Amino acid sequence: MNDFDSNGSQEPDPDELKRIWAEMLKQGFDPEALAKAGGFDGSPESLMKLFENIQGAFLIPNPPVDGSGVNWQAAATKAKDIAKVGALLPDEKSKQQLNDAFSIAALWLAEITQISDPAIEPKILSRVLWVDDALPLFRLLAEPVADRMNRSLGEAIQNQLPEEISEALKGAGDIMRSAGAMMFAMQLGQALGLLSKEAMTGTEIGLPIYVEQRPAFVLQNLTDFVKSLELGADQDQAYIYIALRELAHTKLFKNSKWLRETIVAQIREYAAGISFDTTLMEEMSEDFDPQNPAQLQQALESGAFLAERSESQLMALEIIETNLALIEGWVDAVTNQAAKRLPKSEAIREAVRRRRATGGPAERTFQSLVGLELRPKRLRKASTLWQMIGDAVGAQKRDALWDHPDFLPTAKDLENPDRFIAKVKANLGTGDAMDQALRDLLGDV
Repeated sequence: MNDFDSNGSQEPDPDELKRIWAEMLKQGFDPEALAKAGGFDGSPESLMKLFENIQGAFLIPNPPVDGSGVNWQAAATKAKDIAKVGALLPDEKSKQQLNDAFSIAALWLAEITQISDPAIEPKILSRVLWVDDALPLFRLLAEPVADRMNRSLGEAIQNQLPEEISEALKGAGDIMRSAGAMMFAMQLGQALGLLSKEAMTGTEIGLPIYVEQRPAFVLQNLTDFVKSLELGADQDQAYIYIALRELAHTKLFKNSKWLRETIVAQIREYAAGISFDTTLMEEMSEDFDPQNPAQLQQALESGAFLAERSESQLMALEIIETNLALIEGWVDAVTNQAAKRLPKSEAIREAVRRRRATGGPAERTFQSLVGLELRPKRLRKASTLWQMIGDAVGAQKRDALWDHPDFLPTAKDLENPDRFIAKVKANLGTGDAMDQALRDLLGDV
């Protein structure tokens, strides 16, 4: 077997890989079971697709620079296959309702915050287009944990193989790790596909999918949500409310250019520190029953392989959760203020809050894969704090706190808003004194 090419990089021999794979099948690795564990239904068509993906994962001459080995194209294909089921083209009436609602939202938000609008038109997405546009963000979030999980799972399974197979695998490269990466890709693709049926906007998970901060709406899902509220002739109020939220999100991230990049970096750093229960992995690989592929799939979906968080990870998690709560709280506060003209605003607000607080099965799957819940905890406290800050120092000073991460409230401040507001007044003052303090700090950055 030729282990290395002329450039020194590992290059598995296709014939050798086929032989090793055949040996693995003799040891009880059922391709149909593996297909089901990867999210396929076991049909000849889906099996063919699985093995095409596995071959692509095994024989990539230049592995991804992130080192995860995950076949992101396979994840995208899986997600889009799910997104296509039941997908409908946007109708003209819904488009017009949304466009009218967005125009109204822009006018009303201009009265609540001086943060300027993004100089770009909103984008209307199908479910499939949402998958395409959201995948780069989810890839950023998932890469670190995918790398660590695939290495751990590959090592655990390899430790359970007979000696002759283990020796062969050493020369074949990262075959088992690639199989683990394929399973991860299939699970992530399934989560994204299901999310495409739930997401109403481009900021559905609290972070914008677009780096350039463009408002976006998955019109089919938005229309389904509006109908579920049973508002009758007042459906236009729900469109306006959701447009207000999306535009508020977009305004915030457009103005605070550091925000998206900082939180993504925090999540990636947290995910890179995730550890896995290798003992459980080895036990499961040793007892793996090809007739019960759901066992492995359930372990991946439930997060059973994730080890207990360290103290440093718990601290990092609190910072991420606080930042997500502050973002959602600010959006909730300014949206509520701007929507006071809507008679049904409180009912719509509570429906959105419940939806944001509970999430769905797709987000729970993503949570188990990445080890992080993107639900905004302490939302109500964060919203109340931003409302109190606005009442105390005005909208301009409230929004200026987003100019730098050092200005933002902490988790402790959410529990004691009066103390934080007193600190804002004492340290930054009001009027020109606060403006100067902001300029002084930002000038040193």
